[in-house]
Amino acid sequence: MALPFKFSTAKKRDQMLAIDLGGRTTKAVHLQRKGDRFVMTRYAVMDAPVFEKSISPELLSEHLKTVCETMAFKAKGVALAIGVQDSIVRHADMPQMPVGDIRQVLKNNSKNYLQQDLPGHVFDCSILALKAPNREQEKAKVSIGSSKFRVLVAGAKQQYLTDLQTAVRNTGLTAEHVLPGLFGPVNSLESALPEVFAKEVVALVDIGFKHTTICLMQGGELVLSRVVAIGGDRLTAGLAESLGISYAEAEGIKIGMAQEVQSNLESLVLPLGRELRASIDFFEHQYDKAVSQVYVCGATSRSECIMQLLQGELMVECKPWSPLGSIQLDLSPEQAAEIEHVAPELAVAAGAAIAAI
Repeated sequence: MALPFKFSTAKKRDQMLAIDLGGRTTKAVHLQRKGDRFVMTRYAVMDAPVFEKSISPELLSEHLKTVCETMAFKAKGVALAIGVQDSIVRHADMPQMPVGDIRQVLKNNSKNYLQQDLPGHVFDCSILALKAPNREQEKAKVSIGSSKFRVLVAGAKQQYLTDLQTAVRNTGLTAEHVLPGLFGPVNSLESALPEVFAKEVVALVDIGFKHTTICLMQGGELVLSRVVAIGGDRLTAGLAESLGISYAEAEGIKIGMAQEVQSNLESLVLPLGRELRASIDFFEHQYDKAVSQVYVCGATSRSECIMQLLQGELMVECKPWSPLGSIQLDLSPEQAAEIEHVAPELAVAAGAAIAAI
C-alpha cells in the first residue's frame, strides 16, 4: 500500500529508517531486508517538538537530527510518514488517463473529483481497478475507453512538502519516501497478518493523539477510510478532568488501571465508538459485507478496558495486535525488554519502512 508523493524516489533499499511524525510523539524504526524477511535493529519513541501548531523547518531539522543520533543512523535515505492533519486520503472515480495526467487534473479541479476545494495541494495516486459501466452507460453502449478508473488518492499542501524537504536536506538526509501515515498500519497488517489481510473483511483502527483513523479492508484492498477527530488525548484529558487529577496521572490510569475508572471512561469512549460504528455501518450497507473483526493499534490500544468498551459499542470483536508480528527482532537487551509494550505505537513507522524497502 505504498503511495509516496511524486518527488520521492522509486529506488528500493535493503535497509530504511522510517520516521512517523506523530502529533505528540515521534516514532522511528530501522528495518533491514534479509532475503524474504524484515529485521528490526532499533526503534525510538520520543516527544514531538510541538503539539498544538505547525512545526517550522528549522525546528523539524533539529528534531530529525536528534532522531538520527538516537537511532545511530549513518545512511542518508529516510522514509517519512506524515499525519492526518497534514495529508488527505480519498477514493475517486477518474477518467482513464496516465497517472501523471490524473495528478494534474486533481490539482486543477480537486472539488469535482474529491468533493473538496484543495488549493496549493500536490497529489499522488494509485489506480485500483477499472470501474464497470453502470446500467445507463450499458444501455447507451458506452465504449470501454470512456469508463473510469477507481483511484486511491493521497494529497498534501505543496508548501508543507517543500518545508519538509528543506528540513530533511538541512540534516544531510534524503527523503526517499513521504507517505500519509494512514497507510502505515495497512502495510503493517499485510506483513504481520497476511492471511487476514488477503482474505477477510476487517476494520483497522489506529487511535492517535488527536485523531483516530479507520480503514475498512476487503480482500487486501483499502475500500474505505475515515478520520475521526477524537484521539487518546481527549480520553486522557477527559479522565483527568472527571477525576480531578493531573494529565500524567490520568494517562497512567487509562492504560494500567482503567477497570477502576470504567464508568468515567465509558462516557469518553462512547463518542469514538459511535463514530467508528457509523463508518462500519456505512461500509456494510454499501458493500453488503459484514466486518468480521476490528484490529486496533496505537498506545491507547494497550488499555484492556477501552478495548472492551469499544467492542461493546461496535458489536464486533476488537483486538489489539502487534505490527511487528512477522518482523524478526535484533534489538539490544534494553530495547528487547520494552518492545512488547511499545509495539502498538510502531504500526505507522513500521509500515512506512516496509513500503520503502
